[in-house]
Amino acid sequence: MSQPSLRRFITAEDVQTEHLPWGPHEWICRQGIVDAKKLVLVRVTMPPGKAHKFHTHPGQEEIVYILSGQAEQWVDKESKILRAGEAAHIPAGVVHATHNAGDTDLVFLAMLSPAEFDGPGLVDVSNEAPWANLGPKGRET
Repeated sequence: MSQPSLRRFITAEDVQTEHLPWGPHEWICRQGIVDAKKLVLVRVTMPPGKAHKFHTHPGQEEIVYILSGQAEQWVDKESKILRAGEAAHIPAGVVHATHNAGDTDLVFLAMLSPAEFDGPGLVDVSNEAPWANLGPKGRET
């Protein structure tokens, strides 16, 4: 098998799964899998009742693309229910959140850029005003 930094094709065996509180993340494109400096791609499966509460990526912009299920997607103080085939763009540094708004698993792709940047990858602001008072109540993270 080729070295990870030289990989051009990503097979199911190459995908790295990370279990986070809001659901498993299947890393498809990131450093350590491919020689990516500008792209990150992860497939997230979020069970019913779960949410990735309000946070920001200071050094990265993001696209959230829904594969199945429905998401209550927040971008800043605006929310919209997204279904399969729909997406949201989140500029770098903008607060956002994703909640599973259905009774089945929510599956989505999150694409972030760049892969290399200075500073923290994620900043949780879910306990700060006004974010602590927005979004559905009673959902787990």
